[in-house]
Amino acid sequence: MKTAISTIWRSLAIGLLAVTSGAVLADTEFSAEMFQHGPWGEASAGKLFLGDKRGRTELSHQGRQIIRIIDEDRGIEWMLFPDQKKYMERLLGKLNSAVGAMPGARPIQAKDPCTGMPGLTCQRLGEEEINGRMAIKWEIIASHQKQTMKSTQWIDKERHIPLRQEMPDGQTREIKFVAMEELNGRRGEKWELVVTMPGRPETRIFQWFDPALKLAVRQEFPGGMVSELKNIRVGKQPDDLFKIPVGYEQVTAPVPQGMPGCRGHRVRQSSADSSGCNSF
Repeated sequence: MKTAISTIWRSLAIGLLAVTSGAVLADTEFSAEMFQHGPWGEASAGKLFLGDKRGRTELSHQGRQIIRIIDEDRGIEWMLFPDQKKYMERLLGKLNSAVGAMPGARPIQAKDPCTGMPGLTCQRLGEEEINGRMAIKWEIIASHQKQTMKSTQWIDKERHIPLRQEMPDGQTREIKFVAMEELNGRRGEKWELVVTMPGRPETRIFQWFDPALKLAVRQEFPGGMVSELKNIRVGKQPDDLFKIPVGYEQVTAPVPQGMPGCRGHRVRQSSADSSGCNSF
């Protein structure tokens, strides 16, 4: 019974993740600098380029440059190591978290929260106003071996994002519009995400949404961690940014030491199996 319940919970959580984190690359082409810093002043920096359904990030890790390229139309992701002129390749799954984790991504605008999610059933319960915005209320049912769990979501009619979620364990997630603010010379919307769990303090995350780019350009997390995009330059991006440079060799060997998140996992060439290295 415990195994069945945990399986249902996992399916339900994946369904929620698909709504909250599932994403496709932003519509507007632009370049920007990426910054992340914590309460003690440590910082990491990189570059972001978003083209037509293609994305590229350039980061330095332990003194080593790592380039990541995503081609949404082809469903391919590459990781490049310029110092060795080598690269690895894999296919992106339908709901692969790699796209959702890509800076500059926007939420998937599916017909309902269960689209593309096997094992989940959605029932529309009507429309309600949540914090001044109209939302569609959905009941989501996850089933496994005759066991079921239910959650409720209110999806914003305009933005197609969850304004409120209620989970079976009593956890709630709700986002609220705070104010219009100017950030790095661009006008944006400040939003607050409040997460509550029984017996625990509230968690609050702030996000600045750029309506022109249709994505979040700054996020502030508990503990003082901040992630943001600066020096945004809107315009068409060169095609060469999203291609493998001439002279690079494709490898399938274990991930080079020092690559963030992979810890020596072997990555299969052109594999849709996300069990390779999920931190691409």
